[in-house]
Amino acid sequence: MNIDKSKQTQKVLLFFAAILLLVKVVRNQNTDLLMNEVSGLTMGNIIYNVKYKTLEPIDYRTQIDSVLKKLNKSLSTYIPESEISKLNQSGNLAFQDSVFYPVLVASKKVYLATKGAFDPTIGPLINAYGFGPDKVSKILDQHIIDSLLQFIGFSKINFNSSLITLPKGAYLDLSAVAKGYAVDIIADYLKSKNIEHAMVEIGGEVRAFGTNERDEVWKIGIQDPLIESEEYQPPFAVVNLENRSVATSGNYRNFYLIGDKIFAHIIDPRTGNMGKKNILSASVFAPNCMIADAYATAFMILDIETSMEILKADDTLDALLIYQGETGPDHIITEGIKSDIIAINKIP
Repeated sequence: MNIDKSKQTQKVLLFFAAILLLVKVVRNQNTDLLMNEVSGLTMGNIIYNVKYKTLEPIDYRTQIDSVLKKLNKSLSTYIPESEISKLNQSGNLAFQDSVFYPVLVASKKVYLATKGAFDPTIGPLINAYGFGPDKVSKILDQHIIDSLLQFIGFSKINFNSSLITLPKGAYLDLSAVAKGYAVDIIADYLKSKNIEHAMVEIGGEVRAFGTNERDEVWKIGIQDPLIESEEYQPPFAVVNLENRSVATSGNYRNFYLIGDKIFAHIIDPRTGNMGKKNILSASVFAPNCMIADAYATAFMILDIETSMEILKADDTLDALLIYQGETGPDHIITEGIKSDIIAINKIP
């Protein structure tokens, strides 16, 4: 891992941790509703931000943290006693709660639609490259990669609503959809409390419904993948997000250095190699954030043509794809969100 980058990130996180674990309440401009804001940390060092309107100030931070902790205890490979850790150790698991099964169902759907470009059984490769819990960075030769590919393939696992079984040597890693799934669970919790206006953001993955504090559609910034600075930079695009989710994947979000070489976290589960196609950043819009998260991961592995074919085949999906064209960086926006783009920066 880039040590200097890590230290700088830690300082930023400590600063946010000191000021964000608070609840803000802002009076809505044109109605009697109040905008509540809850922020904190989850999944180790990932910042979450939740905004929701109520008639009276209501602090849901304790409930939100409880929901997130439950999710981590089920799906985090970094927690030895989590459900997924027990599954990876024993090869089978009887579900203890309701959060595990929906992820498997969604994962299978995207695995099939992307023909294996999205595959949560990629765990052995993630660990071998150094992106797993051990964080030991390595350069893998083809012999090692080939030996691990025999354990990869979501079609090799068996599951139903109460039980999952892995073949010997398999290792399930659901981190590619964890943030998106957490966003959905929090959004669904707020809806269960009759909240009609909210925005949930975890580590850049967002779901929004209703309106913001100005009684307008929520506006979400899309990060520019060509800007490497950790300081504030203007977003590549600003998008209206109405009763929808968006998740973005890009190599800038997770990488490590060995010598002067950069190794990004995007691994092609079909070949075992670092996925390096022409897409620099994929922002996917979908009804729920878990699905958006999964497709955003897959599009970073697929080329632009294949990604567009998948998008055209599913009318619930849209995307903003930034890619490396023949003459330099370029972007493409699907028809379903063109009217929602309210600002976009020019690519130099």
